[in-house]
Amino acid sequence: MKEATGELNMTVVTVVAIAAVGAFFYAFVWPNIKTSIARNTCANTCPSGAVDTVDIDAGTCTCSDGTIVEIESDGN
Repeated sequence: MKEATGELNMTVVTVVAIAAVGAFFYAFVWPNIKTSIARNTCANTCPSGAVDTVDIDAGTCTCSDGTIVEIESDGN
């Protein structure tokens, strides 16, 4: 019985560790990746290739020449 309890404890520790890594990725890494993808999309879409601002929520970016370009967004 003691061995089974140890196995359960290790399973719980593993699940909690995986959840912590997932939460860290979702909270800190994913927003940066999402912004980088949007900025690269805008740079490819802007006529001059230079981007001033990116608004992920609105799905738009402002090019350096003042042009506002709409980018596709999956809503996430």
